[in-house]
Amino acid sequence: MATLGLSKVFILDKYFTELQKFWETEKKLQDASSSNEAVHLQRRLLSLSSELVTLRNHLHVGAAGGTAAGAAPTAGTSTGQPAVPPRAPHLLPPPPHAAQPPAPPLHPLPPPPETRWRNVPAAPPQASAGPTPTSGTSGPSGVSGLSASDVEDLIHLRGPLTEDAVVRALQARFYHNKFYTMIGPILIAVNPYTDTCNALTLTAARAHRPELARLVHDAVRHQADSGYPQAIILSGVSGSGKTYASMVLLRRLFDVAGGGPETDAFKHLAAAFTVLRALGTAATPANAHSSRIGHFIEVQVTDGALYRTKIHCYFLDQTRVVRPPAGERNYHIFYQMLAGLTPDERSQLHLEGYSAQDLRYLASPHHRRAEPEDAARFHAWKTCLVILGIPFLDVVRVLAAVLLLGNVQFAESAEGGAEPAGEAELAAAAALLGVAAPALLRGLAMRAPPRTSSARSVRVPATPAAASSARDALAKALYCRTVATIVRRANSLKRLGSTLGTLSSDSTESVHAQEARRASSAGGSRAGARSMAALNDAVRHATDGFVGILDMFGFEDAAPSRLEHLCVNLCAETMQHFYNTHVFKSAAESCREEGVACPLEVEYVDNVPCIDLVSSLRGGLLAALDAECAARGTPEQYVVRIKTAHRGHPRLAEARPPHPRRFAVRHYAGEVAYDTVDFLEANRDAVPDDLLAAFETGTCEFGFATHLFGAELKAMAAQGGAANSGGGFFRASPTVAAEAGSTLTQDFHTRLDNLLRTLVHARPHFVRCLRANSTETPMLFERTTVARQVRALQILETTQLMASGYPHRMRFRAFSGRYRALCRGAGGGASAGAAGSVAGAEGEACGRVLRAVQAAAAPPAPASPAAVRWALGKRHVFLSEGMRQVLERMRRGRREAAAASIQRAWRRHRARPRPAPRPRPAPIARTPPPDPADKCDPALVKRTCSLFGLDLERPPPLPPSRAYTVSGGVKLSYPQQRAVSAEWSDEGGARLRPGDTVLVVGAARRGHLAVQIGSRTVQVPHGVLSPPRAPAPRHHPPPPPAPAPPALA
Repeated sequence: MATLGLSKVFILDKYFTELQKFWETEKKLQDASSSNEAVHLQRRLLSLSSELVTLRNHLHVGAAGGTAAGAAPTAGTSTGQPAVPPRAPHLLPPPPHAAQPPAPPLHPLPPPPETRWRNVPAAPPQASAGPTPTSGTSGPSGVSGLSASDVEDLIHLRGPLTEDAVVRALQARFYHNKFYTMIGPILIAVNPYTDTCNALTLTAARAHRPELARLVHDAVRHQADSGYPQAIILSGVSGSGKTYASMVLLRRLFDVAGGGPETDAFKHLAAAFTVLRALGTAATPANAHSSRIGHFIEVQVTDGALYRTKIHCYFLDQTRVVRPPAGERNYHIFYQMLAGLTPDERSQLHLEGYSAQDLRYLASPHHRRAEPEDAARFHAWKTCLVILGIPFLDVVRVLAAVLLLGNVQFAESAEGGAEPAGEAELAAAAALLGVAAPALLRGLAMRAPPRTSSARSVRVPATPAAASSARDALAKALYCRTVATIVRRANSLKRLGSTLGTLSSDSTESVHAQEARRASSAGGSRAGARSMAALNDAVRHATDGFVGILDMFGFEDAAPSRLEHLCVNLCAETMQHFYNTHVFKSAAESCREEGVACPLEVEYVDNVPCIDLVSSLRGGLLAALDAECAARGTPEQYVVRIKTAHRGHPRLAEARPPHPRRFAVRHYAGEVAYDTVDFLEANRDAVPDDLLAAFETGTCEFGFATHLFGAELKAMAAQGGAANSGGGFFRASPTVAAEAGSTLTQDFHTRLDNLLRTLVHARPHFVRCLRANSTETPMLFERTTVARQVRALQILETTQLMASGYPHRMRFRAFSGRYRALCRGAGGGASAGAAGSVAGAEGEACGRVLRAVQAAAAPPAPASPAAVRWALGKRHVFLSEGMRQVLERMRRGRREAAAASIQRAWRRHRARPRPAPRPRPAPIARTPPPDPADKCDPALVKRTCSLFGLDLERPPPLPPSRAYTVSGGVKLSYPQQRAVSAEWSDEGGARLRPGDTVLVVGAARRGHLAVQIGSRTVQVPHGVLSPPRAPAPRHHPPPPPAPAPPALA
């Protein structure tokens, strides 16, 4: 009670202090003379208001222990409020030790935009729902003595749970080299930027991260126990370390279920990721190694063993190949190739004398010198291509052709057409692609209008802008299709016959045929009203037996942002909506459906309106873009269309400064302005068919280039071949839609839809990644940067739900099967025939377990917000995170004690002295032992000899050998003259050489002939002597004809 009184006194003092600050700030706000000062004071007022709400809620301090179901409330506890433990002041972490860089000064956090949570009093107990939700002590004991840097789970933070407390705890752990923090089952990872090696490859991810290893073990264990698919989902802004964490997770998964890094499967997968990282990574202002390709790694696991791995790639940033954004670089592979090619390879690839500044696709005012490790990484990349079985020269020929195509410029000719300015580069690119330079120039600079009949199109000269657009489209098509070919090759290695695939890179699911599912999975207005249970019932397909690792695009705010950035941010919005639905919405809906009053309602930020604005099929930004592409409109018309259709939408804003081609979208992580100058062209993603006609098998000498456009060339052959081409277009990137007219956004939406349907049927494990600062400085923690991400990812709301709500639920039978060992007699229950009676009996058994566990739990830790609460619904047990941790800790202790008892009994049994066995008395031998030597029975021998007519005094004669051989159907008797065909010698000094003639006197042992050599007779193998030749038959002259009889007179 003394501790309780002190806690109340501290909280009251804290409350009155903050209230005084609140009044002073309110008075300053009324007297503010400038708008900037007023805005600053308003933010300060919101921050103080949030602190006051938190402190006011914690003034209602109840009893220290939990109130059992049915028991009378103790003194100081109101019947309508759940008991909340007292809270102690939040202490700052100790300074880091001297070996670490000093922490920067603590700056004030940006205030939260609004108060997003509130406490709700518990409902009175209901007989049908089981016992009342019970609140009480925190999970682990001894948390009160821990500093902020030692708190591994944020739900055990001391003091009020505020944004400032969460950021301070992350900062304290950061400067103690603790970059991973838990929020119940959710992992928070802060990127310290301390890895200087190429950490984006699978072979370099060797760091021992116990938190990530524990996450992998949990996923594999859940998959083995339930057979249910598992998905580890990494989310965060660009540069937050998602790719590095995914590589550590995948390597650990191979250690657990795949046999380790020495297996062929691991070596092939490591080689594939080394190749893909160079092809899909580029430098941006936010991240020097930004992954521009999203990955979903699907690892098929059965019986705890890995047997197949498949990589699904999501390639959006294709325009970077030909037009890198301002201040950014092209893909790493181009710079590594220029740094690592030998002089002979440069000559073979027509790149002699070229540097990055000489190539238009790589030239940039922000160009930097080649890194020393670029050449080494290129050699490693080359080795990995060999491991994958991909010809190195085929890939670099395409990459060199892409770079040289960028230097082919077009100017207006005297006739008004396009005339090439870089003929040397055009000829070199044509030679690398295996096509004739005139044919390539004709495909670039000549264009046929769209055909309206079956008549052959007439080609006319293209404008310089159209020729340059065709050149860029060809370069993008070559690069994207090369990446897709490498992915298919990597997935074909060690590929077993399995029908458990969940996604397909070659899926032909149509966007328009799946409109309803696309809208629901993408988070449209109807999707916002659906629950996870409804989504689970809507989609059923075979997804058992895999552990997936999802490393998708992080939120980006580029200046200016293009269509690729809009798709990237839509993907980030969708993943955030999936998180909100799984963590917040499903918990609230489950409590409401089963009549359980949740002690805490978390008001999270729902981003469904933003997703609906972008992806709605009825007037969304992407749907309007498809319509504008079909109408061949302009960027200005597109902006007017969306602003007219969505006038007054809370998520659509005006770009600052206003521009006729720009608009802004208020995303969950901030407002982003988009420039639509390239929206229409990037969405069409088209390459002319008369340009692809140059790669037909009969005219192209480079089989790999022909293979890249195999599907399109087959479609053109079905329409009559290159002679009838012209006026048509194909997609530059390989499409997944069955329809030829699909656009880039439609294909991306289809693949995102397939991914979401896979994740809905998997048990998710979330990893929320944060970047420590905005400059990628090692071991620097910027509180403003981290606080912005904490607010965007709703980490504070997640912590409050885990600490005080019911985030976990289990079926009665599953709960009883897992925890009934914690209470004797919990497995029993009255048998009943009705389903309701059975559920009631199972609920009573679960209640006995929970009451026994709560009675045996550790005493409450003061100032910890993690409450031990539980409630019984109609079919489920609802648990707080603190209660789940108590149950798991007690179950683990019970299992360890049982294992120790078994081991102790076994050791006692082994160590117990045993009496020496009594010697068995030898049996009395009545007959002499048998003689082991063989004996001969003379009588039996005599009878056998008399039976066969043999003489006992002489050995039996050898059977006579055959005195002749047969050759050519003629019987030849011995002796014979034979020629030696191979050299032979024996131990006695006899030697035969090829060409010698020897005398064969007879047959010897099996396979040998008796040969007379001098005075000796030796046995020579048949193969040494050539077979004898049969004598030729003698041909006698025919007898003379008989004389004619004399003629009659």
